[in-house]
Amino acid sequence: MELKPIVNLLINEAVSLRRDFHRFPEIGWNEVRTSKKIYQYLEEINLEVKKIASTGVIGLLRGKKKGPTLLIRSDIDALPVQEMNEVSYKSTIPGVMHACGHDGHMAMLLIAAKILSKYYKNRINGNIKFVFQPDEESAEGAKRIIKEGVLINPKVNAAMGIHLWSQLEKGTVGIKDGAIMASLATFRIKVVGKGGHTGYPDHAIDPVMAAANIIQQIQIIQTREINQLNPLIIMIGKISGGKKNNIIPDFVELEGTIRYLERDKYQKSIKPIERFKELIYSISQVNRVQIEIEITEKNKMVVNDKQLTEIIKSAAIKVVDRDKIIDFTCSASEDFSEFSHTVPSVFYFLGCGNSNIEKRVSHHNCFFNIDEDMLPIGIEMHVQSALEFFKKYKIT
Repeated sequence: MELKPIVNLLINEAVSLRRDFHRFPEIGWNEVRTSKKIYQYLEEINLEVKKIASTGVIGLLRGKKKGPTLLIRSDIDALPVQEMNEVSYKSTIPGVMHACGHDGHMAMLLIAAKILSKYYKNRINGNIKFVFQPDEESAEGAKRIIKEGVLINPKVNAAMGIHLWSQLEKGTVGIKDGAIMASLATFRIKVVGKGGHTGYPDHAIDPVMAAANIIQQIQIIQTREINQLNPLIIMIGKISGGKKNNIIPDFVELEGTIRYLERDKYQKSIKPIERFKELIYSISQVNRVQIEIEITEKNKMVVNDKQLTEIIKSAAIKVVDRDKIIDFTCSASEDFSEFSHTVPSVFYFLGCGNSNIEKRVSHHNCFFNIDEDMLPIGIEMHVQSALEFFKKYKIT
């Protein structure tokens, strides 16, 4: 039986799964209901199922013959965002929302697992691990499930993952070999001054002014000191300080992110993090404040294996028109990078945006949503990619 008619029979089930996950979102390491639902579903389709890393789930499909093991991963956690969409499947959990497409990721992979186990098991010369990973958003989930053995018993030879992407039109497949997603470092800066009365600023040391200078001056690094062909993004996402409008606070805290795609290229000009610190300390001297800086390396770059990238492209040709397959690089980060730096891997983007129905809002936004018409495309991509893998992949 052809794949597309099988997928068409399961579209309503895919939408129902996605909407159920959307109604009951759960933050990383708290995906209890989500995990239970996934576990039960995988058991019902006769996979070997086990828990990992508290709320993670693995479903193992053993093929008819021995061969390599392919890992296909979906993330399962939601975000601390209050949903503002007025839809029938709106989040029922205050302050928590699937605002990054992980609800769709889970639905697509569950249906793909069902199809592969029921209709194509005899074409799988090896094994498939369907991995439902907790806590992607805090960049800790992949590290933990790898530490707990997701890549062994049986040993994983390759890994694949999809991310729905609202900035790409529905049905577009964005992929390239090499670096496809940025590395991520997070930072916290505490600017310590001397509190006082806003009527007598000369009796105080104003950390607000110093923090404002820092926010402005660090932009110099990415706009004046880095080759624009090798982009670097420094962003402040959180500012806190002060308790009352007529009090100069003792300190202000800034938190943000540093992202870049090809870190090695920067070493020939400047080292971004070292330069970042140097600039902040120089500003602190001018403003007579003390500085505390914490920088944490979170995600590495996601790097796609060339052979696996070609396998995804060959699968995509069977699912979408050729002109829908594009080279794409993303400045966001993903902890799928832990897989890509451990085993040959490929990660790609599936457009879920539709400007005609106002579903092209940025990820992590309270109005984020997806065009559900692309769910069957994602399911087909998972199935075709797995079949192409077992047909073409050569272990190196």
